Amino acid sequence: MGRRSGVLEFAVLGLLHDAPMHGYELRKRLNILLGTFRALSYGTLYPCLKSLVAQGFLVEDNPDVEYVPATALNGKRSKIVYRLSAEGKQRFEELLADSGPDAWEDEHFGVHFAFFGQTDRAVRMRVLEGRRSRLEERLERMRNSLARARERFDDYTVELQRHGLESVEREVRWLNELIETERSNRTGRTGPDAGGGTAGPRRTSDGRGQETGSPDPSGPPYDRPGRSDQER
Repeated sequence: MGRRSGVLEFAVLGLLHDAPMHGYELRKRLNILLGTFRALSYGTLYPCLKSLVAQGFLVEDNPDVEYVPATALNGKRSKIVYRLSAEGKQRFEELLADSGPDAWEDEHFGVHFAFFGQTDRAVRMRVLEGRRSRLEERLERMRNSLARARERFDDYTVELQRHGLESVEREVRWLNELIETERSNRTGRTGPDAGGGTAGPRRTSDGRGQETGSPDPSGPPYDRPGRSDQER
């Protein structure tokens, strides 16, 4: 399964883990959740759903209702409701527990983060630390590239590279805050999550101690990792 289709499978299973949905509602929720899938079409979603049904991960309720394919004239589809099977719940738990290198990449990290509320604390820490490590490697390459660009390219190209560098630096700072919050909660020093569950509120970087909510799932890091808190 390709990386992009794997992200979609994880997102579908995660959303249906909360509640059964018909395809139209599921598509709307996916478009909110995944910035990289903003233009998600039925041609993308329905093959994924059919594949998950064939693998036994999803069950179609009301399967006896006649399927009405969408056309330019009627624009309709039968409203089959999809829900997780026992195998689907197990598959979601397996994907949720994955903290390997794939979970650190841009698209995969975004989906994992969206379901951190259902993720074991140790897995959250491994994913956050892995993501930070991956971005620190990226920062090193970008700094070297920027140093060379100053000698070879015009001011606008250099400015574009500098903007990308600052975006990644902002995400690294954001990850540092999340990791510190997880560590503080684990040792019971602060935060409402000392006994388990999702990570507690993080503080702003201006040092005033103002609490902010969790990032919007429709925003970064899903469509552009490293955007600033103001852009969120």
